[in-house]
Amino acid sequence: MGFPSIAGHRRFVTAIAIDALGSGVYMPVAVLYLLKTTDLTLPEVGVILTLSAVIAFPFVLVVGSIVDRVGAKRVILAANLTLMLGYVVMLFVSTFAHAIVAACLLGLGQSAFWGAYSPLVAAISSPGERELWFGFLGSLRNIGFAVGGLLASVMITIGTVTAYKGMALANAISFVISFALLVGVRAGERAAPADSVSGGAPAEPSGGWAMVVRDKDFHLVSAATTAYALASLALNFAIPVYIIETLALPGWVTGTVFTLNTVMVGFGQSALVRQLTGRRRHHVLSLGYAVYALGFAGLGLAGLLPPVAAVVGVLLASVVYTIGEMLGGPILGAIAVDARPATMRGRYMSMYQMSWTVASMVAPVSFAWLLTHGLLSVWIALIVVCALGIVVTRAMPSRLPVAGLPITNASDA
Repeated sequence: MGFPSIAGHRRFVTAIAIDALGSGVYMPVAVLYLLKTTDLTLPEVGVILTLSAVIAFPFVLVVGSIVDRVGAKRVILAANLTLMLGYVVMLFVSTFAHAIVAACLLGLGQSAFWGAYSPLVAAISSPGERELWFGFLGSLRNIGFAVGGLLASVMITIGTVTAYKGMALANAISFVISFALLVGVRAGERAAPADSVSGGAPAEPSGGWAMVVRDKDFHLVSAATTAYALASLALNFAIPVYIIETLALPGWVTGTVFTLNTVMVGFGQSALVRQLTGRRRHHVLSLGYAVYALGFAGLGLAGLLPPVAAVVGVLLASVVYTIGEMLGGPILGAIAVDARPATMRGRYMSMYQMSWTVASMVAPVSFAWLLTHGLLSVWIALIVVCALGIVVTRAMPSRLPVAGLPITNASDA
């Protein structure tokens, strides 16, 4: 299936799988948990979750500096403990204040995890095989989310307070297990100053955030990532609403779209990345945006068809859309971690993660507004986003040589 060799990295891979499973259980029921186990109202729950996101937002930048000082492994260990504590607090939530504390702990833990995740992946892998690792771990997390989502649906079906609290307890235990596994990982304790890929920036002394902010060349990575993130978030915020509300298609169509996406990414992404050996990174990334755009065009055209044909069109377009996702994600991750020296990787990857954070803030309201302004508005906007992504990607190789390197899928070590 194109997986990299995990010999020597089984602890890390198992910990990531357990984390994905726990996240997959919690994310679909975060709102329901507080509604079912407390006397809080829906507006209060919305305020709690929004406030936790606002508090966690600036912490993404702080995490980068911490990673560069103490290493990605220690930050992810701290993230696991924070998440464990968040779920323990969630077990005993009874008031608005308690819920804020629990939600903030979970938000901070997730910020710490994602701020250190890519640097740790870079630490356990070698230059030349990072696309393979990002593809494999993306597949693994996707499968974990899917299984977690199925478990969440079982819990929702049971619907008792005991079932919901059992989920919180199981998640707390899962992060203890992840912590124990990651303690034994022999990578990411501290930045390795000599880690650089051919054609990339040479290792150099660590600098501050001012250096990262002034690095206009790396801003290309941030711009490309924002475009990719907006396209990816369409699956969560635009496609389901379009299928159900705009086209009035049966609910099972949305479920099938998510299933197709999960199966294709979970079981096909690593194999696809393996097939890209020899292709240049920026060419593949540009192709990913183009395929995304083709999928969006297909979704728009499906809305012009009779209902039965529209169902077929939506499903086919969703397959095309998912291929775009599979092409772009691993390449962007590899370019980002290889673009700058390991001594600054924490801060640079925080900047990379900020692109996802900003897209996550912009996407829901933007897609909702566009969906109310015509059948094709949201898809035209997303096609424009993909076109801008291609323009940015084409500019990369002259300013970020790592973007022009061929994909080797082999260790340079």
